Amino acid sequence: MIPIAEAIEIVLSHAPHLGVESVQLKNSVGRILAEDVIADTDLPPFDRAQMDGYAVRAADVANTPARLRIAGESAAGAGWHHEMSSGAAVRIMTGAPVPKGADAVQQVELTREVNGDVEILESVSSGRSIVRQASEIKAGETVLRPGEQISAAMIATLASFGYAEVKVSRRPRVAVMATGSELVDVNQKPARDQIRDSNNYTIEAYASQSNAIVERLPLAVDDTEELKRAMREAAETCDVLITSGGVSMGVYDFTKAALKELGAEIFFERVALRPGKPTVFARLGNALVFGLPGNPVSVAVTFNLFARTALRAMQGATQTTLSEEHAVLARDLKGSIDRESYLPAVLRTDEKGVLLAEPLKWGGSSDFISFAKATALINIPAGAKTIEAGSRVKIVRLPANS
Repeated sequence: MIPIAEAIEIVLSHAPHLGVESVQLKNSVGRILAEDVIADTDLPPFDRAQMDGYAVRAADVANTPARLRIAGESAAGAGWHHEMSSGAAVRIMTGAPVPKGADAVQQVELTREVNGDVEILESVSSGRSIVRQASEIKAGETVLRPGEQISAAMIATLASFGYAEVKVSRRPRVAVMATGSELVDVNQKPARDQIRDSNNYTIEAYASQSNAIVERLPLAVDDTEELKRAMREAAETCDVLITSGGVSMGVYDFTKAALKELGAEIFFERVALRPGKPTVFARLGNALVFGLPGNPVSVAVTFNLFARTALRAMQGATQTTLSEEHAVLARDLKGSIDRESYLPAVLRTDEKGVLLAEPLKWGGSSDFISFAKATALINIPAGAKTIEAGSRVKIVRLPANS
């Protein structure tokens, strides 16, 4: 067995970058940015008003009430582009350019118009209610960098600087294949000794969250030649092949045997991980291969630790692994003598705002019913027999639904 950290480093060292493509701005959310985003203008591009009111000279309204002549009006998209003289005011709207000569804006609620003039009822300090040109960013500065995942919050930035098309990393093509003669598809009723396949759908969902283009392959029976044929064909057209099942040491575990007979380069086949020890990582032709265990919880854990890391690295993501945080353990939790554990939990905050990790009461790596509630994984170091409630523990959040 190899340590988890070493397995992740091996995955990262063999994950090739897939190249760059351009997409329309409206299709860029969730993609990994592949270019610097440069401001092509100052923001704001001019001194602008923060609220509706009157642009004034602060010195003219030091003593109030002060009566000023209304020289014009500045609206958003239709500014008043003259120099305002002493004794004058310009009616101004939120977001409109502040005219030259003015150094403050008084809000409309503290003014009163009288026969073409305006009375300023309270004094205002210089700079009040004005957002200065380039106070947010200057033209030529870098706003976003390659490797960032584009969020909905970033769209305004991209649009404001003219990125109608955005350069992003290519999405990996992933083939997903569950193995096991006991499996039937979800739309079939299992016969005696059979179960419905869930792993294909779990992996497909997680891979889609990682921006992959996913092809779900037909179920593969426990037959080495059948597995070899299916794997060979899949590896010719995909960037990553992810299988589930058949990677343990049993009589009917054929996945590793099939990979070896195909001449795959196997980088590791056992990880000091609970759950998910018999995880395989290999390369077959130009395709990376992840052979995940068959139990559903092991599938979720190993995908998120290893396969997700590869998919994000292939897209040039700055953050490839799940983000680590710390929380307070809500109840006692048992570890493992020889393996590092990643155990399902629900996160919550107590009345003091402390982040708590509540371990799920689950029946092992086949208990997908309990795992359905999980929002995070608690990381327990190898050798820790029992971690007591109240201890500070490391956690990783599972990807949120998208």
